[in-house]
Amino acid sequence: MSNSEFGFETQAIRTQIERSQYLEHSVPLYLTSSFVFEDAEDMRASFTEETPKNKNKNSDENEFGVLGIPGQITELLPKKERNIYSRFSNPNTSEFVEKICQMEGAEAGYAFATGMAAIYSTFAALLESGDHIVSVGSVFGSTHTLFTKYFPKWNITTSYFDINKPETIEDFIQPNTKILFAESPTNPAVDIIDLELLGQIAKKHNLILIIDNCFATPYIQNPIQYGADLVVHSATKLIDGQGRVLGGITVGSADLIREIYLFSRNTGPALSPFNAWVLSKSLETLPVRVEKHCENALKVAEFLENHPNVKQVKYPFLKSHPQYEIAKKQMRLGGNIVAFEIKGGIEAGRKFLDKIQLCSLSANLGDTRTIVTHPASTTHSKLTVEERLAVSITDGLVRVSVGLETVQDVINDLQQALG
Repeated sequence: MSNSEFGFETQAIRTQIERSQYLEHSVPLYLTSSFVFEDAEDMRASFTEETPKNKNKNSDENEFGVLGIPGQITELLPKKERNIYSRFSNPNTSEFVEKICQMEGAEAGYAFATGMAAIYSTFAALLESGDHIVSVGSVFGSTHTLFTKYFPKWNITTSYFDINKPETIEDFIQPNTKILFAESPTNPAVDIIDLELLGQIAKKHNLILIIDNCFATPYIQNPIQYGADLVVHSATKLIDGQGRVLGGITVGSADLIREIYLFSRNTGPALSPFNAWVLSKSLETLPVRVEKHCENALKVAEFLENHPNVKQVKYPFLKSHPQYEIAKKQMRLGGNIVAFEIKGGIEAGRKFLDKIQLCSLSANLGDTRTIVTHPASTTHSKLTVEERLAVSITDGLVRVSVGLETVQDVINDLQQALG
């Protein structure tokens, strides 16, 4: 029985590394910086990336597969190459990567210490001096900084297209364009881009299509099925879901991941085994958590849409969203992020934050706790008004990461803060 015959939830829960001789039910932590070799040949083969024995001669292989059901179901997690050093690979990290690969329909992946480590390493591994990126204009602030401040140092340039004008994307493609990049939904304005269209454009122009799927998670949206070559996540957000650890991951084509792995193996942005263990455990509850997040977020969005002090609400599964039909086509649910515009601009946004009582004021998102942020006065305050408006960040825009509290309590807090 192949892993594709199991449901999403079963794979999320039952995909595990092989049990040790102790037959533990829950996967243990492998807090080790390095691994030992049986003999000189084992060590030589491991470093030359041949197929080593990968068996501890002090223990016998047990009869249990990954699912823990002897003799009935084959392992969901394939055997990996020999572990040498935890900067390269680690059993906990391998399990986490394999789960995301299965969820996204990817061939391979590599896990990073943070989401931005994943973004940077993915681009840095694949780009050379003189290359060009075409990107959606609405990107996370740190990604924008990479594109505009650091990559130009290496003669790597970026052109931004308007997410509301997808018909103009091909106008930005140059002979030296190598990567087409987008977030969907975007941060923080929750705009949507047609992934199928991006896939068609990338294929037509022989570009590498990279999608930041952080807001959607693998449970809601799978860009690879629409033509993406690589998918990036900040695992810090909904994948962890409880605001505990940092992490990032890139999955996709095995050939491209190979380049990212070699770059990362030498530059060192690897995910720690402990964080990998936490994140792999978090994936076991991803479907039930995300379902509830989305249920709460839709109710919050509907409340805000009818509030007299709110000018506009953006939530992918609200029919008023400009890209509602696209969202329904490519997303299973609407996600947990709601963006809305308060009447009164920046000052009204500040007053709103000062009145918040239950919800948290934080730069994170995807937590069990509802978080509110006012980008114009905080995360994007260094941009000019024109630069903010170009990426749909109005003075009164508020981003709400809806949590798992009793949704009426969240609504009540927003209600009193809106006055």
